[in-house]
Amino acid sequence: MKKNVVEVIDLVKTYQIGEIQVNALRGLSMSVKKGEVIAIMGPSGSGKSTLMNMLGCLDRPTSGTYILNGEDVHAMNDDQLADVRNRQVGFIFQSYNLLSRSTAVANVMLPMRYRRNNGHGNPEEIAKELLTRVGLENRMNHKPVEMSGGQQQRVAIARALVNDPAIILADEPTGNLDSTSGREIMDLLLGLNQERGVTLIIVTHDPKIAALTQRTVRILDGRVENE
Repeated sequence: MKKNVVEVIDLVKTYQIGEIQVNALRGLSMSVKKGEVIAIMGPSGSGKSTLMNMLGCLDRPTSGTYILNGEDVHAMNDDQLADVRNRQVGFIFQSYNLLSRSTAVANVMLPMRYRRNNGHGNPEEIAKELLTRVGLENRMNHKPVEMSGGQQQRVAIARALVNDPAIILADEPTGNLDSTSGREIMDLLLGLNQERGVTLIIVTHDPKIAALTQRTVRILDGRVENE
Protein backbone atom coordinates (compact mmCIF):
# COMPACT_ATOMS: atom_id res chain seq x y z
CA MET A 1 0.00 0.00 0.00
CA LYS A 2 1.32 3.44 -0.92
CA LYS A 3 2.15 5.74 1.97
CA ASN A 4 0.60 9.14 2.54
CA VAL A 5 2.82 11.94 1.26
CA VAL A 6 0.41 14.56 2.65
CA GLU A 7 -1.42 14.28 5.97
CA VAL A 8 -3.48 17.22 7.19
CA ILE A 9 -5.29 16.86 10.50
CA ASP A 10 -7.76 19.41 11.93
CA LEU A 11 -6.13 22.33 10.13
CA VAL A 12 -7.36 25.73 11.28
CA LYS A 13 -6.37 29.08 9.81
CA THR A 14 -7.78 32.31 11.24
CA TYR A 15 -6.97 35.77 9.92
CA GLN A 16 -7.53 38.94 11.91
CA ILE A 17 -8.52 41.80 9.62
CA GLY A 18 -9.03 44.84 11.82
CA GLU A 19 -11.76 43.88 14.25
CA ILE A 20 -13.03 41.10 12.00
CA GLN A 21 -11.93 37.49 12.44
CA VAL A 22 -11.95 35.41 9.25
CA ASN A 23 -11.98 31.64 9.64
CA ALA A 24 -10.47 30.45 6.35
CA LEU A 25 -9.95 26.83 7.43
CA ARG A 26 -12.13 25.23 10.10
CA GLY A 27 -10.63 21.91 11.15
CA LEU A 28 -9.89 20.56 7.67
CA SER A 29 -8.48 17.04 7.38
CA MET A 30 -7.32 15.21 4.26
CA SER A 31 -4.54 12.97 2.96
CA VAL A 32 -2.84 12.32 -0.37
CA LYS A 33 -0.99 9.13 -1.22
CA LYS A 34 2.35 9.06 -2.99
CA GLY A 35 1.84 9.10 -6.75
CA GLU A 36 -1.81 10.14 -6.53
CA VAL A 37 -3.43 12.76 -8.78
CA ILE A 38 -6.18 14.74 -7.07
CA ALA A 39 -8.26 17.80 -7.86
CA ILE A 40 -9.31 20.35 -5.26
CA MET A 41 -12.51 22.21 -6.08
CA GLY A 42 -14.77 24.67 -4.30
CA PRO A 43 -16.45 28.05 -4.72
CA SER A 44 -14.64 31.36 -4.16
CA GLY A 45 -14.08 31.88 -0.44
CA SER A 46 -14.24 28.17 0.34
CA GLY A 47 -10.64 28.02 1.60
CA LYS A 48 -8.93 26.51 -1.46
CA SER A 49 -6.24 29.19 -1.73
CA THR A 50 -5.55 29.08 2.00
CA LEU A 51 -5.24 25.30 1.86
CA MET A 52 -2.82 25.55 -1.06
CA ASN A 53 -0.71 28.05 0.88
CA MET A 54 -0.56 25.58 3.78
CA LEU A 55 0.26 22.59 1.56
CA GLY A 56 2.94 24.61 -0.22
CA CYS A 57 4.53 25.74 3.06
CA LEU A 58 3.88 29.36 2.11
CA ASP A 59 2.02 29.98 5.39
CA ARG A 60 1.53 28.33 8.77
CA PRO A 61 -1.80 27.21 10.23
CA THR A 62 -3.26 28.69 13.39
CA SER A 63 -3.58 25.14 14.72
CA GLY A 64 -3.63 21.57 13.48
CA THR A 65 -1.04 19.21 12.04
CA TYR A 66 0.55 19.03 8.60
CA ILE A 67 2.96 16.20 7.78
CA LEU A 68 4.64 16.43 4.37
CA ASN A 69 6.57 13.39 3.20
CA GLY A 70 7.22 12.38 6.80
CA GLU A 71 8.20 15.86 8.03
CA ASP A 72 6.01 17.62 10.62
CA VAL A 73 5.99 21.11 9.15
CA HIS A 74 3.05 22.87 10.82
CA ALA A 75 5.14 24.58 13.51
CA MET A 76 8.34 25.30 11.55
CA ASN A 77 9.83 28.78 11.45
CA ASP A 78 10.18 30.78 8.23
CA ASP A 79 13.67 29.52 7.36
CA GLN A 80 12.69 25.91 7.94
CA LEU A 81 9.54 26.35 5.85
CA ALA A 82 11.57 27.88 3.03
CA ASP A 83 13.94 24.90 3.04
CA VAL A 84 11.10 22.35 3.03
CA ARG A 85 9.26 24.31 0.34
CA ASN A 86 12.33 24.24 -1.91
CA ARG A 87 13.04 20.53 -1.38
CA GLN A 88 9.57 19.05 -1.19
CA VAL A 89 7.19 21.23 -3.24
CA GLY A 90 7.03 22.09 -6.92
CA PHE A 91 4.70 24.91 -7.98
CA ILE A 92 2.83 25.44 -11.25
CA PHE A 93 0.86 28.69 -11.45
CA GLN A 94 -1.88 29.88 -13.78
CA SER A 95 0.25 32.90 -14.75
CA TYR A 96 3.46 30.81 -15.16
CA ASN A 97 5.56 33.13 -12.89
CA LEU A 98 8.65 32.97 -15.09
CA LEU A 99 11.50 35.48 -15.00
CA SER A 100 10.90 37.56 -18.10
CA ARG A 101 14.55 38.36 -18.82
CA SER A 102 15.80 34.81 -18.32
CA THR A 103 15.92 31.94 -20.80
CA ALA A 104 13.95 28.73 -20.37
CA VAL A 105 17.08 26.98 -19.08
CA ALA A 106 17.78 29.72 -16.53
CA ASN A 107 14.18 29.65 -15.30
CA VAL A 108 14.28 25.89 -14.78
CA MET A 109 17.62 26.06 -12.98
CA LEU A 110 16.40 28.68 -10.50
CA PRO A 111 15.12 26.36 -7.69
CA MET A 112 18.43 24.49 -7.66
CA ARG A 113 20.28 27.71 -6.80
CA TYR A 114 18.35 28.03 -3.55
CA ARG A 115 18.61 24.44 -2.42
CA ARG A 116 20.78 23.77 0.60
CA ASN A 117 23.15 20.80 0.57
CA ASN A 118 22.78 20.68 -3.19
CA GLY A 119 23.15 17.06 -4.26
CA HIS A 120 22.44 17.68 -7.94
CA GLY A 121 24.68 16.93 -10.83
CA ASN A 122 25.21 19.65 -13.40
CA PRO A 123 22.22 22.03 -13.02
CA GLU A 124 22.27 23.12 -16.65
CA GLU A 125 22.29 19.54 -17.90
CA ILE A 126 19.39 18.66 -15.60
CA ALA A 127 17.42 21.68 -16.80
CA LYS A 128 18.02 20.80 -20.45
CA GLU A 129 17.00 17.19 -19.85
CA LEU A 130 13.71 18.29 -18.29
CA LEU A 131 13.01 20.84 -21.02
CA THR A 132 13.54 18.09 -23.59
CA ARG A 133 11.13 15.87 -21.65
CA VAL A 134 8.41 18.54 -21.80
CA GLY A 135 8.96 19.05 -25.55
CA LEU A 136 10.99 22.26 -25.52
CA GLU A 137 14.33 21.05 -26.86
CA ASN A 138 14.16 23.79 -29.51
CA ARG A 139 13.19 26.58 -27.08
CA MET A 140 15.85 26.23 -24.37
CA ASN A 141 17.48 29.61 -25.00
CA HIS A 142 14.24 31.48 -25.63
CA LYS A 143 12.81 33.97 -23.15
CA PRO A 144 9.13 33.88 -22.06
CA VAL A 145 8.17 36.72 -24.45
CA GLU A 146 9.36 34.51 -27.32
CA MET A 147 7.12 31.60 -26.33
CA SER A 148 3.41 30.82 -26.41
CA GLY A 149 1.39 30.39 -23.23
CA GLY A 150 1.50 26.62 -23.56
CA GLN A 151 5.27 26.67 -23.99
CA GLN A 152 5.69 28.93 -20.96
CA GLN A 153 3.62 26.52 -18.88
CA ARG A 154 5.86 23.66 -20.03
CA VAL A 155 8.85 25.64 -18.74
CA ALA A 156 7.00 26.04 -15.43
CA ILE A 157 6.38 22.28 -15.29
CA ALA A 158 10.07 21.55 -15.89
CA ARG A 159 10.97 24.04 -13.16
CA ALA A 160 8.52 22.37 -10.75
CA LEU A 161 10.20 18.99 -11.35
CA VAL A 162 13.81 20.10 -11.06
CA ASN A 163 14.31 19.37 -7.34
CA ASP A 164 12.40 16.06 -7.54
CA PRO A 165 9.77 17.26 -5.03
CA ALA A 166 7.41 15.11 -2.98
CA ILE A 167 4.37 16.95 -4.38
CA ILE A 168 3.53 19.31 -7.21
CA LEU A 169 0.87 21.94 -6.54
CA ALA A 170 -0.78 23.16 -9.73
CA ASP A 171 -3.03 26.20 -9.26
CA GLU A 172 -5.38 26.45 -12.27
CA PRO A 173 -2.56 25.25 -14.56
CA THR A 174 -4.71 25.52 -17.71
CA GLY A 175 -6.60 28.68 -16.73
CA ASN A 176 -4.78 31.01 -19.15
CA LEU A 177 -4.65 28.54 -22.04
CA ASP A 178 -6.98 27.72 -24.92
CA SER A 179 -8.69 24.33 -24.79
CA THR A 180 -6.16 22.59 -27.06
CA SER A 181 -3.12 23.86 -25.14
CA GLY A 182 -4.86 23.13 -21.85
CA ARG A 183 -5.47 19.52 -22.81
CA GLU A 184 -1.84 19.18 -23.95
CA ILE A 185 -0.66 20.44 -20.55
CA MET A 186 -2.94 18.02 -18.72
CA ASP A 187 -1.75 15.15 -20.91
CA LEU A 188 1.82 16.13 -20.09
CA LEU A 189 1.15 16.26 -16.34
CA LEU A 190 -0.68 12.93 -16.33
CA GLY A 191 2.10 11.40 -18.42
CA LEU A 192 4.69 12.57 -15.89
CA ASN A 193 2.57 11.01 -13.16
CA GLN A 194 2.60 7.68 -14.99
CA GLU A 195 6.30 7.77 -15.89
CA ARG A 196 7.84 9.32 -12.79
CA GLY A 197 5.24 8.71 -10.09
CA VAL A 198 4.80 12.47 -9.59
CA THR A 199 2.19 13.34 -6.94
CA LEU A 200 -0.13 16.04 -8.35
CA ILE A 201 -2.53 18.27 -6.42
CA ILE A 202 -4.48 20.41 -8.87
CA VAL A 203 -6.74 23.30 -7.90
CA THR A 204 -9.31 23.89 -10.61
CA HIS A 205 -12.75 25.33 -11.29
CA ASP A 206 -13.09 23.21 -14.42
CA PRO A 207 -14.98 19.93 -13.95
CA LYS A 208 -13.42 18.62 -17.18
CA ILE A 209 -9.97 18.96 -15.62
CA ALA A 210 -11.14 17.38 -12.36
CA ALA A 211 -12.59 14.45 -14.31
CA LEU A 212 -9.07 13.60 -15.54
CA THR A 213 -7.77 13.11 -11.99
CA GLN A 214 -8.11 10.06 -9.74
CA ARG A 215 -10.04 11.82 -6.98
CA THR A 216 -11.76 15.16 -6.36
CA VAL A 217 -11.76 16.82 -2.94
CA ARG A 218 -14.47 19.46 -2.61
CA ILE A 219 -13.91 22.27 -0.11
CA LEU A 220 -16.71 24.34 1.39
CA ASP A 221 -16.52 26.84 4.25
CA GLY A 222 -13.01 25.79 5.22
CA ARG A 223 -13.77 22.06 5.48
CA VAL A 224 -13.78 19.04 3.19
CA GLU A 225 -17.35 18.79 1.99
CA ASN A 226 -16.95 15.47 0.18
CA GLU A 227 -14.58 13.38 -1.92
